[in-house]
Amino acid sequence: MSKKITDETYAGANLLCPIRYAIDIVGGKWKLPIICMLASGLPTRYSSIKRKLTGVTNMMLAQSLKELEAAGIVHREQYNEVPPRVEYTLTDKGKSILPPLLKLAEWGADYMHEDKTCAAFCDKCQSTK
Repeated sequence: MSKKITDETYAGANLLCPIRYAIDIVGGKWKLPIICMLASGLPTRYSSIKRKLTGVTNMMLAQSLKELEAAGIVHREQYNEVPPRVEYTLTDKGKSILPPLLKLAEWGADYMHEDKTCAAFCDKCQSTK
């Protein structure tokens, strides 16, 4: 982060906080897992996302995808065929959030071993122990 942005951010209470802005876009239980799923760059169908996100309801998944699309993070491509097919990919704006997420993941991997309550890991996270 540039020094100018840092100084301006903390200089005035009326300035929009960049962290709050980012959290407003990607915050919530399902948005980051969706972004991580789409990080491969391959178009992914709604049903595939739903199957991989255990516990998400149709309403929450649809809402999260709509919000990510409205923020310009996700692109929705609908094909006019029978049965209808919809695929999701990350936009350039969505891809630009991947490097900061990787840094955040590295930070988490460095410190999660200190948290004794942190016992649930996904298969990929097992390698960070």
